[in-house]
Amino acid sequence: MRYKRIISAVFVLLLFVASAGAAVVSETLVQGIVRDSITLEGIPYASVSVRPGGKAVVADSRGLFSVVLDPGSSELRASSQGYAPKVVPVVESRINLYDIMLVPEAKELKELVVKKARYSKRNNPAVDFARKLKEKGAESDPRKKPDYSYDRYERIVLGLHDFDTTSQNVMMRKMPFLIEHVDTSEISGKPVLALSLKETAGTEFWRKNEHRSLLTGQRGAGVDEFIDGENMMTMLTEILREVDLYDSQIVLMKNNFVSPLSAAAPDFYRFYLVDSTAVVPDTEGPHIALAFYPRNKSSFCFTGHVYVPANDKTMPISRIDMHVPDDINLNFVKDLNIVQTYKRTPGGTRLKERDDMIMTLQAVPGTPEVYVSRKISYDNHSFEHSTIADSLFAKIGEKQVDREALDRDELFWANMRSGNEQAGENNTALLMERLCSKKVFYWGEKVLKVLVNGYITTGKDSKFDFGPVNTFASYNSFEGFRLRAGGMTTANLSKHIFGRGYLAYGFGDHKWKYSAEAEYSFNEKRYHAREWPIHSLRLSHRYDVDRLGSHYLYTNADNFVLSLSRLSDKHFSYRRDTELRYTLELRNNLSFGLTAAHSRQEASRWLSFIKGDGQVLDHFGETWFEAEIRYAPGEKFYQSGSYRIPVSADAPVFTLRHRFAAKGFAGTAFGINRTEISASKRFRMSFLGSLDLAAEGGHVWGETPFTELLIPNANLSYTIQPRSFALMNPMEFINSSYVGWHATWQLRGLIFNLIPGVKKLGLREVVSFNGMWGQLSKRNNPKYNPSLLVFPEECGDMKMDKPYMELSAGLDNIFRILRVDYVWRLSYRNVPYSIDRSGVRVALHFTF
Repeated sequence: MRYKRIISAVFVLLLFVASAGAAVVSETLVQGIVRDSITLEGIPYASVSVRPGGKAVVADSRGLFSVVLDPGSSELRASSQGYAPKVVPVVESRINLYDIMLVPEAKELKELVVKKARYSKRNNPAVDFARKLKEKGAESDPRKKPDYSYDRYERIVLGLHDFDTTSQNVMMRKMPFLIEHVDTSEISGKPVLALSLKETAGTEFWRKNEHRSLLTGQRGAGVDEFIDGENMMTMLTEILREVDLYDSQIVLMKNNFVSPLSAAAPDFYRFYLVDSTAVVPDTEGPHIALAFYPRNKSSFCFTGHVYVPANDKTMPISRIDMHVPDDINLNFVKDLNIVQTYKRTPGGTRLKERDDMIMTLQAVPGTPEVYVSRKISYDNHSFEHSTIADSLFAKIGEKQVDREALDRDELFWANMRSGNEQAGENNTALLMERLCSKKVFYWGEKVLKVLVNGYITTGKDSKFDFGPVNTFASYNSFEGFRLRAGGMTTANLSKHIFGRGYLAYGFGDHKWKYSAEAEYSFNEKRYHAREWPIHSLRLSHRYDVDRLGSHYLYTNADNFVLSLSRLSDKHFSYRRDTELRYTLELRNNLSFGLTAAHSRQEASRWLSFIKGDGQVLDHFGETWFEAEIRYAPGEKFYQSGSYRIPVSADAPVFTLRHRFAAKGFAGTAFGINRTEISASKRFRMSFLGSLDLAAEGGHVWGETPFTELLIPNANLSYTIQPRSFALMNPMEFINSSYVGWHATWQLRGLIFNLIPGVKKLGLREVVSFNGMWGQLSKRNNPKYNPSLLVFPEECGDMKMDKPYMELSAGLDNIFRILRVDYVWRLSYRNVPYSIDRSGVRVALHFTF
């Protein structure tokens, strides 16, 4: 499951809050309203800044605001276009509520006079200002320069928000040392118990929009320490992406946000010029403050301010303050705040200095809140030519890793930090040492490790892991109840030589199955053999059932979740494979695979091998060779011990595969000459959601038995499985040539967000359209070629005179975790055999 890594980390955090109650609210949080002194109505989107310090927030559509004061803050300054700004002193009290009255005045900004009127995007100086800001973006973009580099330090902290530090908390009574690790939330001012810290350091290089990065340091400590650090960082960086306001759409928390500076922004935002004399810390001169607010609070938009120097024709941004609306259709997120600061070069180029994102998450109301802080600092900006850059751009792959990146000492990280970090964050390693002595944490960690990784370790530095655990017990119509036990060796035994295998028994067919493999990795591995990038030689031998026409992409066929089937499948054979495979993966995500194998197909009690001339075969063998090329630029995935699950489908994936076997060579009963090609990609369409497209095709060039022909993947379970057909029977269509497609449109609440009442449910629409069209040549049809195997009963008899198509419409985000689709079979509905014409399919879908 794509998000099980993040969900499991949250579950770990919840172990510590079973008894957490209400926290003591800090007195540094102030709230109030900015009102018109004449009408007494709230002023929408007024700007409120703290002095000294310069922290600024934007009021909501009712004029309400809240802000956490920094130590030493003495004044609040409120302003809005058309009003005289007002400064009020900060008075310490238990209430900390402010009612700020602004006096209306005629205010001229350049040559345009702003008057209070009903909002319109036409003839609106704020809208014009936003458009000019977008147009000027390319002029101040440093990435357009011939050479540009900077150092980047990223710090991600996970913790418990609103942590009860009183003696009423059972945890505090049992573990009083927790008070030493409590920090303060930068959103609410409430106590935060930091439980995880992730740090990365490196240097980024740009040459006219071409990019290379050098990772010089990476480490982590905390409750998720038992989870693979590389996987965790991949998930977190994908979810907490850097925000570029100049992009037309902003991908954040796995969702598409409409950028305030996109061409479509005036249709989704209200823009206001709220201040022409704003002061931004560490910058010179007055700034213009542009406020933006979503027209529909449920849509994927932001609320905030952009500050631009008032008298600078290049219009470089100095500061961005923004957050998500309270009513947004965004799961688990209670608060999300983003602050970015920039400095200007003498030539007008904007250089980013900081990018801070702070949020609070909550699974369901009434449960504990999780605090997330992602801070990035940028330093040592340079436009000089670099020999380091020359070497990086000469290498394959966008990202390179320093050999010592995972072994940096404390002095290295002390030099990376700004010095403003809170104490609790820096002491997560010490906190872990203390927690590990507690039994509740010890056993909680063990259980979560099994759930997340799918394997059971055999010690602290495990040399052999049992698993995958989801295959230990399963059921299918052929084998009946099936038990399986297996595992794999780890890099703690050898960093280059690995082994894995399993032993299984079916109580229905009363047969033992097994698999064994040995692999030599030319690359030194951190834990297991499947880690990217692979450069290995693998020898394997396997004897098991072969579910013809029902193969799954991202899970094992004996996964217990697939045990409940919509119909009985009788297309099982026994297959014995011996393979030698060479794999080479390059850092630019281009990979090559070469395989030499001998396969032996054996008949079962339900599936016989009979040639067209009546000859019955108990088994037949094939010695085949296969070459595969795969290219997936920018691909990111979750690496389990057995599979790679895409973290994001944004990256295009192209695959070309050819398999060949010469009839009569090394016991080959039938020849194979088959080519397959596929391509897939997610297309993000801003407010329209995203469209996942996959196309595939194949052709068989010679005579081939039906076991090696092109058989579409039929999904027999009630779950939603990618790249499969939910209502097709196994081996219903057998082809020698075919093309297929899979399209899924995630609307992300595009319609439901516009319906009052319904939008409160947070439902999201999803539509899928899958299909394929193929043909069977006469030379591969046993009716015309008696030397081939006869097709099983009710298989491949239907001539495809039109495409096979399925359409589904569904509701996603039900209770925030469930997707339910209703699927229709659009073609081949009236056939002489039993089929499902429609049905319901479900999937657990954890997403933001």
